[in-house]
Amino acid sequence: MSEKFDELLSIMERLRAPGGCPWDREQKMTSLRAYIVEEAYELTDAISRKEPKHIAEEAGDLLLQVVFLSSIAREDGLFDIDDVIKAIRDKLIRRHPHVFGEGSAADSTAVIRNWERIKQDERKGDGEDKNEEKDTSVLAGVPSGLPPLAKAYRIQSKAAHIGFDWPKDDVAPLFDKLNEEVVELREAVTSGDADSMEDELGDVLFMAVNLARHVKVDPDAALSRACGKFSTRFREVERNAADAGIRLDECPLSELDQLWNRAKIETEL
Repeated sequence: MSEKFDELLSIMERLRAPGGCPWDREQKMTSLRAYIVEEAYELTDAISRKEPKHIAEEAGDLLLQVVFLSSIAREDGLFDIDDVIKAIRDKLIRRHPHVFGEGSAADSTAVIRNWERIKQDERKGDGEDKNEEKDTSVLAGVPSGLPPLAKAYRIQSKAAHIGFDWPKDDVAPLFDKLNEEVVELREAVTSGDADSMEDELGDVLFMAVNLARHVKVDPDAALSRACGKFSTRFREVERNAADAGIRLDECPLSELDQLWNRAKIETEL
């Protein structure tokens, strides 16, 4: 295992060295950002498709980005792959006192609560003897560039870790709140005010994520599934329309509904 990893590091060094790959040599930390995000999405897609071969392949692509980033940092005298490994090693030990120390955690909920508390303590420590003010909020650390659906889930989860949450064993209040937000959205749409519509629609989506979290459904996976379902049915609508010599852009709404209902039945068979 170590030999394979060392070989990967050597390959990256060769690519970055004089006479190596022109493209690899041109890259900087900032230019890798888009590739890191892309590789992360491709890995999650492979996991969703439950394809072990592709999961391994995409995990390798994501690992490459870490190695690439570390190689650039080493050349700039910032840090290297050993520093990256040491940082995560120390963090895992520090944030698992119930395993590596004298702490205790009866269940996963306690583990997460301890994890968040330790993170807050770390942030306070980072601010010592420095002029800059550190963000010690439990919400600190949620990436600003995270997709909004995932960001809503992470924000809610972090707040829940300190008890700021809806009742765990009763989802009725969540449905009530979701219905309340829908009513407010309807009122905003009726008023025609663009800012109000955006604001209220955001509240509906945020509350829908809250409900998903409480019933233990990944909202991102659920929306992805809905997108896939729609795409499958719409493609069936297109095929049926083409077979019948129908132009969809000239169809009345009633005929489109018929095509859609037929596609729903055919794709569920």
